[in-house]
Amino acid sequence: MALREIITLPHPVLRRKAHKVADFGKDFQQLVDDMVETMRDAPGVGLAAPQIAISQRLIVVEFGDEENENAPQKLYVLANPEITEASEEMVAGIEGCLSVPELVGEVERHESITVKGLNRHGRPTKIKAQGWLARIFQHEIDHLDGILYPDRTDKVWRPAPDEEIPLD
Repeated sequence: MALREIITLPHPVLRRKAHKVADFGKDFQQLVDDMVETMRDAPGVGLAAPQIAISQRLIVVEFGDEENENAPQKLYVLANPEITEASEEMVAGIEGCLSVPELVGEVERHESITVKGLNRHGRPTKIKAQGWLARIFQHEIDHLDGILYPDRTDKVWRPAPDEEIPLD
């Protein structure tokens, strides 16, 4: 495993629509491992391949239970993810991004979603997510389409030193 460099704006890869994953071989498995290590080292709760200058539709997300802080975190690896269902209910929340350092913004997202994709071995998987987990998935999938959270809000600011914001 190796840490990868997280790119920041205005790097052009962050604004491109990423390519579908077709090969789940050894190089792909190494990429997944590197992304997980990079996300944890950052530290972040999610990372999309374009954030490490790889134009592939691949995300990793690691998040625990909102209700139980002592519950173990769950790791999700999704290739070619797509949101197949989304609640009508929208919720505002504060987001940060490893590729947009030192800024946060208030973004409206769907309260719950269903995501379909392929796991790290190329097998179909479906995830129903709500709350912060749903927000993280929406944020990461946006990266695959060249969208960054400031594109979805007019409210962006530099957080106070003691303000804790989960970063993707």
